[in-house]
Amino acid sequence: MFPILGARLLAASVKQFTVAAPEIAKKRKPGQFVVLRTHEEGERIPLTIADADPAAGTITLIFQEVGKSTMHLGKLKPGDSILDLIGPLGRPTHMEKFGTVVCIGGGIGIAPVYPIAKGMREAGNRVISIIGARTKDLLILEEEMAAVSHILKVSTDDGSYGYHGFVSDVLQDVIDEGNPIHLVVTIGPVAMMRVVCNVTRSRNLKTVVSLNPIMVDATGMCGSCRVTVGGRTRFVCVDGPEFDGHEVNFAELVKRQRAYLDQEQQAAKMFLHPEGACLGGKS
Repeated sequence: MFPILGARLLAASVKQFTVAAPEIAKKRKPGQFVVLRTHEEGERIPLTIADADPAAGTITLIFQEVGKSTMHLGKLKPGDSILDLIGPLGRPTHMEKFGTVVCIGGGIGIAPVYPIAKGMREAGNRVISIIGARTKDLLILEEEMAAVSHILKVSTDDGSYGYHGFVSDVLQDVIDEGNPIHLVVTIGPVAMMRVVCNVTRSRNLKTVVSLNPIMVDATGMCGSCRVTVGGRTRFVCVDGPEFDGHEVNFAELVKRQRAYLDQEQQAAKMFLHPEGACLGGKS
């Protein structure tokens, strides 16, 4: 059992948990993740480790309530415990002094890009961060990203805060300003990462993406998280989660992400309206 020591709401349906996990806190590196189960019949949920405090023996998890399992997780509160928590999993982000690194986070993707931006700055890089959300109310970790970045740029799709537009538009402006860029790291919705990669490909800028496909066992055995990278089948749980964005087959990834969409929507509906399940699924 892994006690939840703290919880706070970051934005609508986006929550942050501080969880006691001493062994994971000691070993975790930026870019790695955990897999958890809230209860015996629960689904295995992969979540990036947003931060860790080895001295306190805690890790920080940030998640968005989008389906049955994350909704169930969101009902937990300080004093409750997570049944299973394994990690750190995946290959950590490669850290070295590249020069200028642009870290881009969209929506909930800001959570996993934060430890990477922090690590890149600690490695001696000049960090330009770009974060964005659909609206101001959905923007998270702005202060935290500002603290680990030399320059922070913010955008919203609807123009309610910061630049009116997408993170890819802001990236194009950064490039057009003549900033020397040695590496781009982008994490967020698949569509966003694909557009960012299209922008950087034309400038031959090395771009790393962190993928979050459907994942079950997180050991490379089930194959549910397979993706095609550079024409080869790779397993995100053990070969990733980070890959060369210019080599990812995003069209295939989108199809795989939607493979169980109907079942996911039905499960969420039944969780929110259990009385409907007793009436033949009608709500």
